[in-house]
Amino acid sequence: TLKWAESLGGLSGLLARVADNNQALNDWVAKTDWVANLCQDEANQSTTSVCLQIVDAEVLAMAPEAQSALAKKIASLLDAEAVAYDIGAYRDAPAGLRIWGGATVERANIEALLPWLDWAWDQVKAKAA
Repeated sequence: TLKWAESLGGLSGLLARVADNNQALNDWVAKTDWVANLCQDEANQSTTSVCLQIVDAEVLAMAPEAQSALAKKIASLLDAEAVAYDIGAYRDAPAGLRIWGGATVERANIEALLPWLDWAWDQVKAKAA
């Protein structure tokens, strides 16, 4: 593992991967109207375990249990398609998703996930309507 980290440039290389992954996620969040960072204070947002909340007005009007069920359906669809595993929000967090963006993930994998997130959202939102 240390050789792998060294091959990426050591600590600075690992931190650069995290920043790159986080930038890909933040760029997507900025243009996506149904999701937002759970932590609104950018200085306190995690760059590795990125927690997102569903902010669609129709979903926010639902009871908390229905919001959580909708988010779980998104995670379940992604799991069933073998796209993402264990992506659901923490149990006590608002309805949303949690995406690992640490140095062990390549930006290309984050970028490949993003259209799938939109696809799963579209599927779940259509059924909820």
